[in-house]
Order: sequence, then structure tokens, then C-alpha cells
Amino acid sequence: MRKVFSIIGIILVVFLVAGCSCALFRSKTSPTRAVESFLGKYQSLDEEIMDQLDDVVIDEDLTSTQKDEYKAVMKRQYQNLTYIIKEEIIDGDNAIVTTEIEVYDFVKTQRDVDSYVEDHKTEFEDENGDFSQEKYMDYKLEQLKKEMSRVKYTIDFRLTKKDNEWELDDLTDTEREKIHGVYVTT
Repeated sequence: MRKVFSIIGIILVVFLVAGCSCALFRSKTSPTRAVESFLGKYQSLDEEIMDQLDDVVIDEDLTSTQKDEYKAVMKRQYQNLTYIIKEEIIDGDNAIVTTEIEVYDFVKTQRDVDSYVEDHKTEFEDENGDFSQEKYMDYKLEQLKKEMSRVKYTIDFRLTKKDNEWELDDLTDTEREKIHGVYVTT
């Protein structure tokens, strides 16, 4: 009986040592987990993401009310972003995680707004008969708030392994446009 327990003990020690040594060489994150964490920051309205949104809104030529409405539109976009990881390819310290995201289709909204404005120009004139950017933006923001159509985009997130951790490379303008639902496909 002692011999059986000794053999079982040896086997357990071997598995324990093998498991620990494998864990030492495994990254604490995977490329997929890094992408999931990144997109989760949008969905949860992470402070870093909101700071970036504030920086963008500051640069926009909008009234303070319009800036608040624009932030609300983008928060809705972020919180309702969904995604599916399609593929993870690792090549040494580089990786690509192919992800399909789904967001509100703000390109459709913009086209609809532009079409409406073209057909109803007088509604967007100021008291002098000139085009009113403020009226236009008010209308556009109202339409963005109501948009329910969604669009799917594929993003190949690129990552680099640094200090045994997978980090997203800087996003391209195209990738950002897709996340924001404003990427125009041809």
C-alpha cells in the first residue's frame, strides 16, 4: 500500500512541477484576452476611454449642450458595441486578433441627415437665410440618438508582446472609425 501511495505521490509531484514550470513560461495574458480587455473598456465606459472622448469633444465646434449630447451618443455607441473574436494568429512576439464588431451605423445616419437637409434646406437657415451649422448639428445629434441600425466591421487588431504581456499596437484611423461606427465602406 505504501508503494502505491509513493507512486501516486511521485506522479502528483511530477504534475505539480510540470504545471508550475509551464505557468512560468506562459504569458499572463493572451492576445485575445488583451483585445477583450480593450473592447471591454469601451463597453464599461472606462475612465481612459471617457478622457479620450472628452479630448475629442473639446476640439469640436459645438455648443456646450451639443457637446453633452455628442458624448451621450458616443457613450451609447460604446456601451452597445458587441464583438466576436474570429481568429488569433501568433508569430513570435507579434499577433493579430481578427475581431468582428457590431456598432450603430452612424454612416447611414449621416447619409440620411444629408439627404434630409438637401431636401429641406430652408429648415436649416438662420434669420438671414444662411445655412445654420447649429440647426444642422441639433438635427444630426437627434438622429444619431435615435439610430437603431447596426453594422458589422472586421478589425485585425495587431499586438506586440512586451515584458511577457500582450499589448495592442496603436489603432489606425480606420480601426477607430469602425469602433465609432463612422467607417465608410466603398
